[in-house]
Amino acid sequence: MVMLISVGIAAQKHGGQGMHKGQKMDLSAEEMATLHTKRMTLALDLTKAQFDKVYEINLENAELRKAKQDQMKSMKENGEWKKPTSEEHFKMQNERLDHQIAVQEKMKKILDEKQYEAWKKMQKHKKSMHGKKKMEERGRRG
Repeated sequence: MVMLISVGIAAQKHGGQGMHKGQKMDLSAEEMATLHTKRMTLALDLTKAQFDKVYEINLENAELRKAKQDQMKSMKENGEWKKPTSEEHFKMQNERLDHQIAVQEKMKKILDEKQYEAWKKMQKHKKSMHGKKKMEERGRRG
């Protein structure tokens, strides 16, 4: 019985989306936007016109995210990275939230009410899962 439980726990720790993270980082902004938009199409049943508009939003987001990742990576490699001050942290959080509000407004114009509500639920679930992953990572390291 103990052996079965330990095998089950070990299988859960090594499976899941975390296994694919390395591959995702190597994708271009266009590839990330395409995959994200296709997943949204499956979940929200987007029309071709909606797909094209959502793809543009996802491409813009992916390019922004990729640029920030590259900037952070180069700063860390050069030894220029330092922990942000509370003012810098506030500014970054404020910019991120402003961007999220803008994306939400764009999505509201593109999607119908049912799709928009489903998208909002997807966003909420994504955020809650992201927080859970962070807590798990901290627990494993600690």
